[in-house]
Amino acid sequence: MKKIVALLMLSVSFMLAALNLQTATKEELMGIKGIGDKKADQIIEYRKTNKINSPEDLKNIKGFGNSIVSNIEKANKTEKEKVSKKSDNMKKEMKKEDLLPKK
Repeated sequence: MKKIVALLMLSVSFMLAALNLQTATKEELMGIKGIGDKKADQIIEYRKTNKINSPEDLKNIKGFGNSIVSNIEKANKTEKEKVSKKSDNMKKEMKKEDLLPKK
């Protein structure tokens, strides 16, 4: 049972690893270097009428250029790496549990 729960948690964490620009809160958006209060509001307004499929879509908003798009891509990459490390650690722990004698 513990293994099933752990695998389920692992799966969910992979899906939520990258920041989803279409659903991110204002605070999550402001956590990205180069995005402050006003730019976060611009993203929220933009996504009311447009779908954001990738950080490149933000270039359609006035004031968003390559540097901000690059910062978003870096932030997503960093989050994915953190989740990957956590999942590797969980897998190692699960393997250790299998080695212990069962009572």
